[in-house]
Amino acid sequence: MTSPQHIAIICDGNRRWAKRKNKSEFAGHKYAVQITTENLVNHAIKLKIPYITFWFFSTENWHRGQTWIKNYFNLFRKLIPNQTDKYIKKGAKFNTIGDLSKLPKDIQAAFDNWIKKSKNNHKITVTVAFNYGGRDEIIRAINKLPKNKSITQKDFNKYLDTHNLPDPDLLIRTGEDNARLSGFMLWQLAYTQLYFTNTLFPDLTPKKLDQAIHWWQTQTQNLGQ
Repeated sequence: MTSPQHIAIICDGNRRWAKRKNKSEFAGHKYAVQITTENLVNHAIKLKIPYITFWFFSTENWHRGQTWIKNYFNLFRKLIPNQTDKYIKKGAKFNTIGDLSKLPKDIQAAFDNWIKKSKNNHKITVTVAFNYGGRDEIIRAINKLPKNKSITQKDFNKYLDTHNLPDPDLLIRTGEDNARLSGFMLWQLAYTQLYFTNTLFPDLTPKKLDQAIHWWQTQTQNLGQ
């Protein structure tokens, strides 16, 4: 059976995972970066899935307050470089979507560096959605459009953050009682199969990814035909 070419994941439930295990607030995020994400990328490579996207930080996450933001960014600075280097050595190409201009300069530089270091890799494209929101993306795209010119959907795609990615075939949202998109890829998910699971993101194992893919394979995908 065929496999999805692009899997996108809304990585929800990290804080609840940590709380239920009586761990520190960011323990779930740490586990998600060091264990969960790496296992999923490795499994996607094994399955020859060429694109996988993780939504790690939304435009709404800024509302969690400066203390949370500072701690989250410090965790990012500590963990992500080593993990990203691992992916690059495995042949992964690194990509980002979101408004990175709002991030601290050193984090912007880190993203740019990883993209440059991995630009010649082709085994899988790992996209990180960081400071990303679907509405924000669409507004930014509209502001880039040429004035007084009629455009097509194909033209509009060129101005989106995902202009270099195929639309996702499968969207997985982890976390409990969250059967919604929360603004993720509002343009791109028009014909995507949506898979909602009560599994918290740190517990999204390769086996559970296989279950989501099997579900996707059972769905009718006629794109309105």
